[in-house]
Amino acid sequence: MADWLSTIYPWTKSLHVMAVIAWMAGLFYLPRLYVYHAERGMGPSEPQDSLRIMEEKLLRVIMAPAMIVTWGAGLCLVLTPGIVDWSLAWPWVKAASVLAMTWFHHWLAVQRKALANGRSSGGRRYRMMNEVPTILMVLIVVSVIVKY
Repeated sequence: MADWLSTIYPWTKSLHVMAVIAWMAGLFYLPRLYVYHAERGMGPSEPQDSLRIMEEKLLRVIMAPAMIVTWGAGLCLVLTPGIVDWSLAWPWVKAASVLAMTWFHHWLAVQRKALANGRSSGGRRYRMMNEVPTILMVLIVVSVIVKY
C-alpha cells in the first residue's frame, strides 16, 4: 500500500488542497450568513426562507463533502511514507487544528438547525465565531509550511 500511496502522492495532495479550499470557503461564509439571518431574517419573510435554503445547501452540498474529502486525502497523505515526521511539533499542531476545525463545522451544523427553528445565538456571537476558522487556518498553514 505504501508504494501505491507514494505513486499517487501528487494527486492526493492536489485533491487534499482543493477540498480544503472548498471546505474553508464554506467555513468562512456560513457564519456570515448566520449573522444576516440572526439580524435581518428572523421574521416571517422571504429573506428568512432564502437564508435557510442557502445555509442548508452550503453545509450539506459543499461543506460536508469537502470536509470528508479533506479528511480522506489527508489521512492518505499521513500514511504515505516519508511525508510526516511525528517527532516534530507541526503534525501535532495541524492535527489538533483540523480536529478543532471539524468541531467548528459541527457547531455550524447545530447553529443551522437552531436558526431554522427560529432560535438565534445573536449576530455578535456569529461574528466572533467567524474568526475561528481564520485562526485555525493560520495555525495549519504555518505549521505545514514552516514544519517546526
